[in-house]
Order: sequence, then C-alpha cells, then structure tokens
Amino acid sequence: MNNTFSHNPPRGMRDFYPEDMRLRDRIFSAWRQASEISGFEAYDSCVVESLDTLKRKSGEEITEQIYTFIDKSGRELALRPEMTPTLARMIAAKQNSLSLPLKWYTIAQCFRYERMTKGRKREHYQWNLDIIGEESTLAEAEIISTAIYALQQLGFTHETVRVHYNSRMLLSDLLIKTGIPPEYHRMTFLALDKLGKMEISEIKKMLCEGGLSENLSSKVLQLMEIKSLEDAANIAGNDAASIQILNEFQNYLSIYGISPFLKFDISVIRGLSYYTGIVFECFDIKREFRAIFGGGRYDNLLAEMGGKKAGGVGMGFGDVVISEIISALHANDQKTPPQKCAIAISYMSEEQKPVAIKIALHYRKEKIITDLALHCEKARNFFSRAGTKQFTHAIYIGPDDVQKGTIRIKNLLNRTEIESPINNPVSVKL
Repeated sequence: MNNTFSHNPPRGMRDFYPEDMRLRDRIFSAWRQASEISGFEAYDSCVVESLDTLKRKSGEEITEQIYTFIDKSGRELALRPEMTPTLARMIAAKQNSLSLPLKWYTIAQCFRYERMTKGRKREHYQWNLDIIGEESTLAEAEIISTAIYALQQLGFTHETVRVHYNSRMLLSDLLIKTGIPPEYHRMTFLALDKLGKMEISEIKKMLCEGGLSENLSSKVLQLMEIKSLEDAANIAGNDAASIQILNEFQNYLSIYGISPFLKFDISVIRGLSYYTGIVFECFDIKREFRAIFGGGRYDNLLAEMGGKKAGGVGMGFGDVVISEIISALHANDQKTPPQKCAIAISYMSEEQKPVAIKIALHYRKEKIITDLALHCEKARNFFSRAGTKQFTHAIYIGPDDVQKGTIRIKNLLNRTEIESPINNPVSVKL
C-alpha cells in the first residue's frame, strides 16, 4: 500500500480556489444571463443517473467511457456524462402535462472516464440549452443566438469566434446523389466525424471496412471539399428539403444579426447518431482549441427514450475550453475591476472595531459587497491586501477618525478619496 498522501484532486478532476471561482462565476453568470434574457427556464437533476437510461441513448459501449457503480441494492448507476438522456427522461415522465414547445436550460456537472487532452477533463460543467417540440429552424437560430450572446458578454466578437454549421439531412441527400444507400449513412457519418482527428487514409479505410467500395469512399471524401451551400445545392438540387431548410435557417440568422458569427461547413458532422438535421460547432477563429460548444437537431431521441415523438434542438457548452481560451486570449480581462462596488473595511485597534462593524452593516444593508477585517492591522498592510483583491473602495479607521466623527473612503480604481460622516456614511459608486 502506498502511504504517500497527495494534495491533488483525483486525476482529471479539479479544485476551484477563490481565484478560479472568479472566472467560473463570470462564465456561469454569462450563461445564466443569456438563458434568462432569451426566455429559457432553469431545470436540474440528480448527478447520479440510471445506467439503463444512458445505454438507451448511447448503447452498451457507453459503460467504457463513464463512471459506473452498483449501489447497495444492486442497482446499476452512473455519474451523468451529459444531460441529454436525463432531459429526455424527465420530459417523457411528464410529457402529457407539459406544454410544448419547452425552452429549458441547465448548468450541470458531468463526468466522463476518458483520455484527457487539451480542453478535456474527466469532470466539467456544461451549459445546456434545449428547445423541445418545435419543428421550425427558428429553434436552432434561437439557441445559437443565445450562445453568441453569452460569448459577447465574455468579450468575444465575430473576429475571435465562429460557429460552423451543416445539416445531417443535407449530407444524406448528398450521399444518395453520390450513389450511397441510406443503410450506409450512419457508418459514413461516424467516419467523416473523424476528419481533422485522423489521417485521410485511415478515414478512407474505415469507409471501405464499413462496406463502401474504393471508388465510393473517394467520392465521399470529395464531398468534403464543398465550400458553400450553393455548391451543395448544385449537387443535392435546389428543391431538396435539406437545402430549403438551410435557406430558411440562414434567413433567420440574418434577421437575428448574427450571420457574421456563422459559416457553412460541410465537415461539421457531430458524431452522436441521434442528430437528424442541422448541426453546429463553435471554435476560436484560429482553431487553436477544441470546440467551444456544439449541438443540433434531434427529432427521434424522445421517442427512443420511451416518450412521444417530439422534435428537439440542443446545445452543450462546456466550461473547460472557454476557460482556457479566456486565460490565453483574454488574460487581461481577469485583471479588470469588478462590475460591482466592493468595500474593504479595517481599523487600527480594538477600540475602533465597533465603529467598523456598524459601517460594514450600513453598506451591507445597501446591498454593497463589504468585507470587514476580523482583527486590527496596520494601514499599510490593509491597503496592500485590499489592493490585491477585487475591491473598489477601502475604509481604514483610526482613533483620529473616531474622535473627528468622519471616515475617509478611498476609491481604489482612481485613487481619489472622499470624507464622510461616521454616523451616516455616503453611498459609493463605481
């Protein structure tokens, strides 16, 4: 037995110190604000899910990729790897009493037992947006617009991020035109989803092993050279349903004013087999990181999970990649002052402590963040401490201040100072 004690969390898991929490809270705040402004309702569920529920959606092989265990009653359970199966289960349980369409969001902690790479941990938080029971591509546009709103709150523009979109329905139309029957489409999607992750020769080998001839495999890979929706329409036909749906989608993007953020990309496949229509993935413009978020339409999942058929569109947006991008591309953002007033209060000796407490309570009643020193300290030490934290103002109370009946409120942002009565401290602003 190894008696060496480690102070590190389990492999692939994370601790969040206060400085880490500031960034996490900033991301979560952007997610919540975007969700609520767009009219999404919050939901949540237990972090432990029935293994059978996960197998229904992803198959038996899912057990190799997640944390599973058997409880004391012999039930097969797992730590949830994602929220989509849970969402489908929850909706199916109350489908008769729910009024569609639904617009739900959650920020859920998820776990996957898999190989870690840049941007991938074994534990992460994921913002999920889902619209259930709506066939119009307005649902896709609404979800993407909401995600972009959150990115804008975090300081991103169309010059730093781009959402790539495609359609599984369009790909099916193109494959049929190429001479590949529908029974080979799922296998082909899985192979094409490896683009950028595997060598072309390996993908071609997968296609051949899946039942396609050398000639058809080459034609499939040639489809990946399509550069625009117009090029795709020339092959699939302008009257194809998939082309008409994508044209409608593009029109909505224009109305939302987010077209500069988006780009048609035939290589976006999404590996999950339950996607049936438009699919999308967001990347940093230089493609230096993994996908920031991804999602698409799934019209059959609810029925496969035991509910009544209802179309859905969903998106998953993890915290790991966006944290890495903010740290790498927007390092200075974390040093900017907070958006709310925050006051630090300290005092020279025990005699001034009661006054400091009353002043702290005064500002807290005004709903201003107020940190009260728990013991007396030297002024130099106090201002040094306050300057390294997220405070906008500082108040240091000495015997002369009490005798005079005034306090000095120092603005740490612009280094100005105002004097205020002790018994009725003035309000502070950024």
